[in-house]
Amino acid sequence: MNKVAHYLQEHLLGEVSVSQDVRRHFAHDGSIFELLPQVVIYPKNEDDVRKTARFGWQLAERERRIGITARGGGSDTSGAAIGAGILLVFTAHMNKLLKLDLKNGLAIVEPGITYAALQQTLHSHGWFLPPYPESQQYATVGGGLANNASGEKSVKYGASLNYVRQLRLVLANGDVIETHRLGRRELSHKMGQSDMEGEIYRAVDALLEENAELIEQAGSQLKAKHRAAGYNLFDVRGQDGGLDLTPLIIGSQGTLGIITEATLELMPHSPIRHLALIGLESSNDLEQVLPKILELKPSAFEMINRTAIDEVKSLNPNYFKGLDLPPADIYLLVEFDDLKEADQKESTKKLEQIVNRADGHYQLAESEADQDRLWQIRHSVSVIMTHPRGQAKAVPVAEDISVPTDKLAEFLHRASKIYKASGLAPAMWGRAGDGVVLMQPVLNIGNLGGRQKLFRISEELYDLAIELGGAISGGHNDGRQRGPYLKKMFGEETYSLMEKVKQIFDPHGVLNPGVKIGVSLDDAKALLRTDYNHGSRHQHLPRS
Repeated sequence: MNKVAHYLQEHLLGEVSVSQDVRRHFAHDGSIFELLPQVVIYPKNEDDVRKTARFGWQLAERERRIGITARGGGSDTSGAAIGAGILLVFTAHMNKLLKLDLKNGLAIVEPGITYAALQQTLHSHGWFLPPYPESQQYATVGGGLANNASGEKSVKYGASLNYVRQLRLVLANGDVIETHRLGRRELSHKMGQSDMEGEIYRAVDALLEENAELIEQAGSQLKAKHRAAGYNLFDVRGQDGGLDLTPLIIGSQGTLGIITEATLELMPHSPIRHLALIGLESSNDLEQVLPKILELKPSAFEMINRTAIDEVKSLNPNYFKGLDLPPADIYLLVEFDDLKEADQKESTKKLEQIVNRADGHYQLAESEADQDRLWQIRHSVSVIMTHPRGQAKAVPVAEDISVPTDKLAEFLHRASKIYKASGLAPAMWGRAGDGVVLMQPVLNIGNLGGRQKLFRISEELYDLAIELGGAISGGHNDGRQRGPYLKKMFGEETYSLMEKVKQIFDPHGVLNPGVKIGVSLDDAKALLRTDYNHGSRHQHLPRS
C-alpha cells in the first residue's frame, strides 16, 4: 500500500484498496474513456466520506492535490464515474433505504442503493420514484441524482430534481451540510456563518444577484424539456428571495459536493397500465400526432426508428418473431398509468382516434404479458449495443441529445443525414414525449479513422441540437465527453458563471477534476479506450 492508502485505512471504517485488479476494474465506466484510480475506497458511512474529503483538502492546501470521485454502479456514459485519484465506491456499504415515510410519501436513501432495489420496496407499499433511468437494474440513485437522470416516466413526472426534498452533502473541505429550500430569513442566518457553508451561501447569493439578467436571459434560451448540461443556475433563487443549493448539486456529477443521503418525494404507483404501439409511415408525421398525444398526459412516450429495427433484425433475425410489427418509418410506444382504469381506457380511445387520422398503425396491449412483448420492441436496442461488427461496436457518443418536441422531427431528419454522410446507419431511439434522442454509432475507435469520425459526428450533432434550442445532454450529463462543448451551448458569459460556481464550492479543484467544467477536447481524446465494451453490465443487459 502507498502512503495515502495506509493513512486512509488507518482512519476509515470502510475498506481501502490499491490492488491492481481492483483499480483496473474501476478504470472504466459506461463511457468510451479509461482512467486508472490511485486508490479505491468503499466508504462505510458518511464519516468515512467526510474524512476522505478532509484529507484531500489538507493535501491540496499543501499543493499536493489528489482528486476524489464518487461512483455508484458505473453505468455513466459520460466518463464522470472514473478518476485518477481516490475513487469512492458507494455500492458496497452505503446502499440502504434508511427510512420510508408512507404517510407523507417520502424515502430517505443512501447513494449506493440501486433504483431496482428501491422500487421493489416502494411498489409493495403502493409508491414509486418516477425518474428512473433505462439502466435502473444496476444504476444507483446517487448516480442518478448526480446526473439529474430522467427516464421513460419523465414525460409525465419530470426529472430527478423534481423529487429531491433535501440532501446531505459532504463539501470539498469535509464539512457536512443539508440543502433544501431556504426562506430569506434562514438564508440570512446561513450567510452569517463563518464556516465554508456560510462562504458558499454568500458567494452564490452574490453571483445570482450580480448576474440576474444574464442568468434569466440564458435560461429563456433553453427550450428543451429535459437538460442536464452545465450547472443549473436557473432554479436556485426562490420567488421570495430565498435560495436552494439543491438544483446546483443535482446534475453536478460530484464536482461540487458528495451526496451521502437524499430525502426523496414519491408518487402513488398504479399497477394497472395500458400500452399502445403506434407505427407511422414517416417520422414527419410526428409533427401532427406528437402534441396531440402529449395532451393526453401519457406516463411513457417512447420511440424507435425503422433503421434501428432493421439493425436488430440483421443481428438477431428471431428477435421479433411472434410480434405483429407493421411496416413503419418510426414506432411509438405510448403508456397510460392513471390511478383510475376508466381514465386510462378513455385516453387509449382518444389516442386511437389521433393515430387513425394520421393513417398510422395502432395496437393496444392491456395484459401485462402483451405489454411486455410490446416493450421488447423498445428494449431491442440492447441487441445493437451488445453485438460487435468485426472490430466496430456501438459506442455512446452524442447519444443523449434533447430538443424541443416541436423540433424533434426536424432533428431526426437532419441527424439521419449526418450519419449517412459518414457512412453510418442512423439508428435512433429515445423518448419522443420529451424530445430526447438516443444514438450509439457503430465505430471502431481502435483506429484513427474511427476516432476522427467519432468526434466529427459529435460536433455536428451538438451543433444541430444547439441550433434547434436543445441541449447536448438530456439526462446522461456532461462528464468528460460533453464538457468540452458546454461553452458553445451556453456562451462565454454564462459558462464563466459556471466556472465561478465550481470555484466557490471547490477552490482547490479536488472534487471529480476533469469532469464537466474546464474540460478540453484534448483532455477527452487522451483518455479514449481502444477496446470499448460493456464489461460487467452484460449480466443485466445494457440499456439506453
